[in-house]
Amino acid sequence: MKDQNFLTENNARHMWHPMAHPAEMQANPPRVIVGAEGVRIKDIDGHETVDAVGGLWNVNLGYSCKPVKQAISEQLEALPYYSTFRGTSNDKVIELSYMLREFFEPDGLSRAFFTSGGSDSVEICLRLARQYHKIKGSPGRIKYLSLMKGYHGTHTGGASVNGNANFRTQYEPLLPGCFHVPAPYTYRNQFDETNPERLSALCLRALEEQISFQGAETIAAFIMEPVLGAGGVIPPHPNFMPGVREICSKYGILLIADEVITAFGRTGGWTGSRLWGVKPDLMATAKAITNGYFPFGAAMVSGEIAEVFESDSTGNAMIGSGYTYSGHPVGAAAAVACLTETFRLKVPENAAARGTQLFEGLKKLKLKHGVVGDIRGGHGLMCALELVSDQASKKPVEKETAAKIYEATYNSGTMIRISGPNIILSPPLVSQATDIDQVLTSLDKGLASA
Repeated sequence: MKDQNFLTENNARHMWHPMAHPAEMQANPPRVIVGAEGVRIKDIDGHETVDAVGGLWNVNLGYSCKPVKQAISEQLEALPYYSTFRGTSNDKVIELSYMLREFFEPDGLSRAFFTSGGSDSVEICLRLARQYHKIKGSPGRIKYLSLMKGYHGTHTGGASVNGNANFRTQYEPLLPGCFHVPAPYTYRNQFDETNPERLSALCLRALEEQISFQGAETIAAFIMEPVLGAGGVIPPHPNFMPGVREICSKYGILLIADEVITAFGRTGGWTGSRLWGVKPDLMATAKAITNGYFPFGAAMVSGEIAEVFESDSTGNAMIGSGYTYSGHPVGAAAAVACLTETFRLKVPENAAARGTQLFEGLKKLKLKHGVVGDIRGGHGLMCALELVSDQASKKPVEKETAAKIYEATYNSGTMIRISGPNIILSPPLVSQATDIDQVLTSLDKGLASA
């Protein structure tokens, strides 16, 4: 590794960082992370913190998961790469596809299309939804519906169904035919409704009205996260996703579950869809599938959708999508090992317990610190604090205040993620009670600095 002086001098000078202004990164260089163990990371200055970001929602098993590291190493020796485009395959991806079929059976999903990550998986789901309707003889079904505040990656299709202007405005015009309906966001919504159940009913009514306005015969799919993640951790009322499923089924619209974040235990359930008792038609997964150790993802397909594709005799079901690294043998080996370890550790159980500990602790911090306007969570290890300059008006804090809280929290021993006025927390699912205590202690000091 280059020495510390080199790294400090060249930080952000020759690369652009995702989700950041290039000039700002040069003015305020990012922290250089050089080591990690367990659920802790260490920066170039030797400062160690609990990683309450979990990498980026993906390091569910922490940074010391030897089975996954060993699987990657062994696969690099056996077969470091080969394509899975028609005509060739590899042993690890076949094994993984069988494991995923078993894992997702309760969700009604039986086929996997492998990708390089979450944005890819979303893109494939959107494309397959349109193709499904074409095979079925409904080529006019080309539109997509999604939720405001939803996040679905940054490819053109994903950005088009994204419900946050930050990922859209500078890249418009995007994909035509994408329309949004209100999210069940009790703290801020156009209905001024704070009751979760009543808000859920209003959002479901808005969805049905949008379908009526657009014409069901023009709509291919509705895409949603079971718990909205990057938009600020917005858990819906338990009847919301089942209500969406019912409406989609009523009008012949496919339901795409974006579970790039929520699959594999994050919510305290094995999947977010399973948490709400819903079987989607398609599901986008990635992140935790390899514990973040290798870029990899999968678009999962229901048995009903698979039957339509596999029984086609016209040629229209030929899948004209794919990536150089689809079904990468090293990624597949990492995923096999990761899933095996995920099952062994029964991570949803720990995620539920530690998530309750974190959520209850955040409630106490809200009572203590006026800068906290809202606390959201309650479903596994995904929580958020929404920061305000005034609790009565709900005016978001200034960027400088959020940065100050971040800095003080980091110096106190915890890495957090700031997204707009939100502090988003997604610690590894193997975090222990002492780790969550550290997160809460650091946040207490960080919030006190505002």
